[in-house]
Amino acid sequence: MLARRMPARVSSLTGNIVDVVGRRIFPGRVEWAGGRIVRIVPTPGKRYRQQIAPGFVDAHVHIESSLMPPSEFARWAVVHGTVATVSDPHEIANVLGEAGVRYMLDDARRSPLKFNFGAPSCVPATDRESSGATLDAKAVAKLLSRRDVYGLSEVMNYPGVLGGDPEVLAKIEAARRLGKPVDGHAPGLRGAQARAYAAAGITTDHECYTLAEAREKAAAGMKILLREGSGARNLDALLPLLRERPDACLFCCDDLHPDLLLVRHIDELVRRALAAGADRLDTLACASLHPVRHYGLKVGLLQAGDPADFIVFEGWKTLRVRRTYLDGKLVARDGRSLLPRHAPKIVNAFKTGARRPEAFRVAAQPGRLNVMEALDGQLLTRWKKLKPRVVDGAVVADPAHDVLKIVVVNRYKAGAPVAVGFVRGFGLREGAIASSVAHDSHNLVAVGADDVSLATALNLVISRRGGLALACRAGAQVLPLPIAGLMSDLDGRTVAETYAQLDRGAKALGSPLQAPFMTLAFMALLVIPDLKLSDRGLFSGTKWSEVPLFSE
Repeated sequence: MLARRMPARVSSLTGNIVDVVGRRIFPGRVEWAGGRIVRIVPTPGKRYRQQIAPGFVDAHVHIESSLMPPSEFARWAVVHGTVATVSDPHEIANVLGEAGVRYMLDDARRSPLKFNFGAPSCVPATDRESSGATLDAKAVAKLLSRRDVYGLSEVMNYPGVLGGDPEVLAKIEAARRLGKPVDGHAPGLRGAQARAYAAAGITTDHECYTLAEAREKAAAGMKILLREGSGARNLDALLPLLRERPDACLFCCDDLHPDLLLVRHIDELVRRALAAGADRLDTLACASLHPVRHYGLKVGLLQAGDPADFIVFEGWKTLRVRRTYLDGKLVARDGRSLLPRHAPKIVNAFKTGARRPEAFRVAAQPGRLNVMEALDGQLLTRWKKLKPRVVDGAVVADPAHDVLKIVVVNRYKAGAPVAVGFVRGFGLREGAIASSVAHDSHNLVAVGADDVSLATALNLVISRRGGLALACRAGAQVLPLPIAGLMSDLDGRTVAETYAQLDRGAKALGSPLQAPFMTLAFMALLVIPDLKLSDRGLFSGTKWSEVPLFSE
C-alpha cells in the first residue's frame, strides 16, 4: 500500500503587500507552502507597520571583491534583503580559467541565495598584460551551454566590438544563439559608437558615470545599472534617470568590499533613491522586477505560484530589513544571518617569489614623468606629466607632492621583470600598501612612499600566496587571501574587521581615498581610461597603446 504524501504546511504572514508587478501597495496576507507562494489575500481595512516586498537583486556584482567565496558572501548579503545576484566570475577566471568558474558555481550551490553566474567574456581583459588563463570563444561557448550560466558577462573589449574582432563577436553570437543576454562595459562611450555597441547585442552597461552618457545608452536600448560600490560610486549622478526612465534602470554594486557588505548592500541604494524622491514602486522594481525580468531569473516577485523569495521591512525612510525568506525559508532575522558557515576549498595559482627593493629602482632619464592620477570614487584615472624627483641618479617617490611609486609584479611567472610607474591621489606620507587583487589579471600591485616599504608590503602578500598588506615604520599587517589570491577562507566578520583595520591604516598614513585598497585594485585595469599600469608597463586606455615612463 502506497503511503499518502502529506500536503505541505501552509505558512502565512500579514503586512502591506508591495506588488511591483501590479504596481500597488495594499494590506494583505501572504501564504506559502512547499517553497512557493500559494496565494496573496487582501485584508481591507487592516493597518500594518511592516511591508512585505520581493527580495533584492544585485544586477551586477563580482563576488570575489567581497573577499569571500559565494557561500560566505551569501551569509551576509541576506541580512540586507538580498535574495539573488547576477555575477561575473571573471576575477577568478583570470587566475584559474574555466576551473575558477566551476569553483564559484560549486561553492554557490552550498547556499540558498540565488547566484546567477555568467560566462566571462574577457579573459584576459586585454592582450597587453599577463594573466593566469585564457577563455577563447570555444571555451566561452562551452560555459554558455550550461544551464547554470545565465549569459555572457560584461564585454569590456568594446574596441573589439566596434572594430569587428572575430573572437569577440563569436562570443556575443554564442550567447545570442542560446537566447541568453549579453552584458556591457563601455565607460565613456557616447554617440554613434554607443549606438553601434548596443546594436551588436549588448543589453546593459554599469559603467556610466555621467547622466548624459546614461541617457544616450538608455535611448540606444540598453538597461542602465545604477552603481554604488566601494570603488565606483555613481548613484547620485545617475538617479535622475530613475525618475525619467524607470523601465531602463537596475541597481548594482559591482565591487563591494567586506567592511561595507556587513552594513549594506542593495538596501542602501533603495534607501538613497527613495530619499532623493524616486517613486516607491519604481525603486522597488529597479531592485527586483527589472533584473528578474531582464535576465530571466528564477526568483520570486511576490506573485501566486512564484518561489517564496521575499523580505519584510519597516519604515520607508529607514527601510530596515527585518526578515529575508528564500524559497519560503527564513534565512535572516533582525540583522542576523541564519545561514550556516561552510569551510571553503582552497584553490590558487601563484608562482612569483620575494622581491628586493632594488627591483623597483628607476634610472633618471630626460623629460617629464607620465604619472597616473587616481580619482576618489571613480575607476577612471587622469594622465599627468610631472617633473621627476631625482636622488642619486634615480627617480624616487615624492610624498610631499603626492607622487608615489606604483609597481606591478607578474604573479604567474617566477622572476618576471617588475613594472614601475608613478601615481598621484593615494596621499601616503610614508609606508606602502599592496594587493593581489588587481583587476582584471590579478597580478600584484603596490603603491608606496619608498622602495623598502614597497618590498615589505609586497613580500607579505607573496608569503601568503595572496592578500592585502600594509607596511610602515610602525609595523606591518596582512589579510591573507589564499583562495586564488582573491578570497579569504575566514568567516566574513573576521575578514571585514581585518580589512577595516587595513583601510584605517592606509588612511592614517595620509590617504584621502574612501577605499584605498579598492582604488589600488583598479590601477592595473587597462580597459578603464586613461592611464594604467600592467605588468608590462604604462598603458593608455584612450589611445589603446603603451606609454613610456618618460616623455617630452
